[in-house]
Amino acid sequence: MPTVTFMLVDQMLSTGTMLPLEMLRGADSRARVEGEKIALKLVTASVDGKPVRTSSGFQLTPDVALADAPDSDIIYLPALWRNPRPILRRSGPIIAWVKQQAEQGAAISAVGTGVCFLAEAGLLNGKPATTHWHYFEQFAASYPEVNLKRQYFITQADRLFCAASVNALADVTVHLIRQLYGPAIASHVERNFSHEIRRPFEEIAYSEGAVHLHPDEDIVQAQTWLKQHCSEDVKLSEVAKTFDMSVRSFNRRFKLATGQTPLQYLQNVRVDMARELLQSTNLSVNEIAEKVGYQDMGHFTALFKKFLSTTPSEYRTTVRAKLFRVNT
Repeated sequence: MPTVTFMLVDQMLSTGTMLPLEMLRGADSRARVEGEKIALKLVTASVDGKPVRTSSGFQLTPDVALADAPDSDIIYLPALWRNPRPILRRSGPIIAWVKQQAEQGAAISAVGTGVCFLAEAGLLNGKPATTHWHYFEQFAASYPEVNLKRQYFITQADRLFCAASVNALADVTVHLIRQLYGPAIASHVERNFSHEIRRPFEEIAYSEGAVHLHPDEDIVQAQTWLKQHCSEDVKLSEVAKTFDMSVRSFNRRFKLATGQTPLQYLQNVRVDMARELLQSTNLSVNEIAEKVGYQDMGHFTALFKKFLSTTPSEYRTTVRAKLFRVNT
């Protein structure tokens, strides 16, 4: 059972906690409906276990004190209102705990000035990061060893995610849901929480070392090749030969490096490309199917529905509803 912990801090902006919490609950609920065995344990924690007062004046009551917080698979750090320095000076236990959890392999997502918790822990030294635009100059002065990416709303350094805004945090959360539950449930959550057109996480985030976070250089090259040739009639046996491997060795190494078979990876690439074309072009569904490598329209539709729990036509209607409207 993956554990997700949300840190609660005085003068925090509650939206940076409540939105991802509700999105993850939505994912968990959808997974149960579909018979998935994965269940999330969602936990809120404060330093002393007492309620915290948010910047809007509301109180949030945590489940546990930090000393009793479980080891976590995912951690969310909230944004702090206005100058975060006074809160940070009183947050030594949080910073120490975050550093410990990172060393144990937790994925950590911070939004806005909440990125300062990661910087204070030294986890971002030499790594890319972003934060709220209003705090760029102070952040750069306070943490000169961090590679501040002002032009990006999202950065990723291995398992550290920085989001400049709540909207960017929603994109990070969809990405994490996709890793936990797969693309169908991630798409369901995304469409329910945000109907406007959104680009895939991989296109909008600055990821250290690109998107291939594993050490097998041959498989990295194979992933790049598949992305570049995904619209063609790809024969995986020939791809294996291109990289001087047997089909069995290619499948084994690819699955070990990426968690997917080459076919699953190629299907993911094609469906993501189809999503982008459905969002941004007026090509027919038939034309899009051909552009992403499928001549059989029925097979393409079935595959798209398997990945995203909706047909290509229904997906286009949902994501473009706000773009094509009649002004009255």
